[in-house]
Amino acid sequence: MATEGGAGLAKSAVEKLSDAMGEKTKQLGTAMQDVHRQRRLILVIVCVALFLDNMLYMVIVPIMPSYLAMWEAGNSDRESNASGANASGAKSVLGPGYPPENEDFKIGVLFASKAILQLLVNPLSGTFIDRVGYDIPLLIGLTVMFLSTIIFALAENYATLFAARSLQGLGSAFADTSGIAMIADKYTEESERSRALGIALAFISFGSLVAPPFGGILYQFAGRRVPFLVLACVCLLDGLLLLTVIKPFGSRARENMPVGTPIQRLMIDPYIAVVAGALTTCNIPLAFLEPTIATWMKKTMGASEWEMGVTWLPAFFPHVLGVYITVKLAAKYPHLQWFYGALGMVIIGASSCTVPACRNFGQLIVPLCGICFGIALVDTALLPTLAFLVDVRHVSVYGSVYAIADISYSVAYALGPIVASQIVHSLGFVQLNLGMGLANVLYAPVLLFLKNVCQMKASHSERNILLEEGPKGLYDTIKMEERKGKGKTPHPTGGMQGNNVDSYHRDLKGASEEDSSDYEYS
Repeated sequence: MATEGGAGLAKSAVEKLSDAMGEKTKQLGTAMQDVHRQRRLILVIVCVALFLDNMLYMVIVPIMPSYLAMWEAGNSDRESNASGANASGAKSVLGPGYPPENEDFKIGVLFASKAILQLLVNPLSGTFIDRVGYDIPLLIGLTVMFLSTIIFALAENYATLFAARSLQGLGSAFADTSGIAMIADKYTEESERSRALGIALAFISFGSLVAPPFGGILYQFAGRRVPFLVLACVCLLDGLLLLTVIKPFGSRARENMPVGTPIQRLMIDPYIAVVAGALTTCNIPLAFLEPTIATWMKKTMGASEWEMGVTWLPAFFPHVLGVYITVKLAAKYPHLQWFYGALGMVIIGASSCTVPACRNFGQLIVPLCGICFGIALVDTALLPTLAFLVDVRHVSVYGSVYAIADISYSVAYALGPIVASQIVHSLGFVQLNLGMGLANVLYAPVLLFLKNVCQMKASHSERNILLEEGPKGLYDTIKMEERKGKGKTPHPTGGMQGNNVDSYHRDLKGASEEDSSDYEYS
């Protein structure tokens, strides 16, 4: 009897647990079907992906001395044991050992390889994203980043590190671009879009900030492979969450997606070109100072190791503050987005010019905080502007336009690790900072060109695109009408009336054949 009673209790407990799990699963499924909750989950997935990308970019910094020691030991062993013929044959361009005088250059190439490959792949990834949607490219990017992180953990020589770094750039070209584009697509209200993109920018900054201490601590106590394995696990979990929430291979909506504006046409749009130039210019000081400021601090102010290690730590807080302030101001005064960007560039220019005048660590914190605060203003103001420009001047598909933004960042970070050291050696650290500061101050007035952007309204650009590419059937007609009805564009013009397909085609015949860059002012 006691045995039967125990079995009954166990069965009852299992049934209750099963019912509870089923109820929780049902609630989770219901929550995922809710549009607002799904948007938040998508924002979390994208922010984690951006966070991981920047963590992986910077986590190697405190581990590099270990790799350098390994390469030097390999050089010593080969020089002592190998014959002259073998030694000459071992000096490969990507071999595991290098002469000491080339160390700075090889580390610069290693850090720049990610941005260089990202720069080359982005035009293709932007077009791919426009064709297939945002979810599959994001999954591809996370998968490639996962493989890259595993290769980092197993790397034993420079060739493997270079391959892992370049592979990370390939993953970033898909994950970063599709993630930012997905946020712009899901958050169509300008204030919500600015807030969501601001949160994403904060995660980018946070990833760059915590990566060096995270990598240094885990390397010190657990070995150099552990930081990469931890990041690989987080990347895997993020990919699984993406599969659960979005189900990228289960949606058929992409078969009838509107045709996005080709990236080459977006590149020659003067407004988008101005924004892209501002994104490149404002990030040059950060990209050029990161590889050079530690050496300058050691020479001019005798900075200790810990001071060089936490140089950028205080700058995280003004960066987040800049994002917060810009989001709040953009919600109240959206017509001044260009001014927030111009103000940020002036702050960056003034801060960059004052860096060489600093004589101790405490003084240096101020201009570095100014640079990061200014970058936050520019990025937070201009990234939503790109989506707005696409909405009112082209087709509301965002893969290519954010590929252009990623190209703008990649230009700065591809040049920084290689070019900055050469400029310092040939011209000097002072001249480098004055040049970067002057470039930002001179570019700020160019943003006046964006002053009237907020007054734009959607013209016939979307219908022109469909006319040129050919409508895909009734679905495109319905989607166009739904977009007009829901206020997809910030200033709807009324567009087509009713649900009559014939009236839509009559509108097409009456629409002008002008290029999609034409616009109207309200």
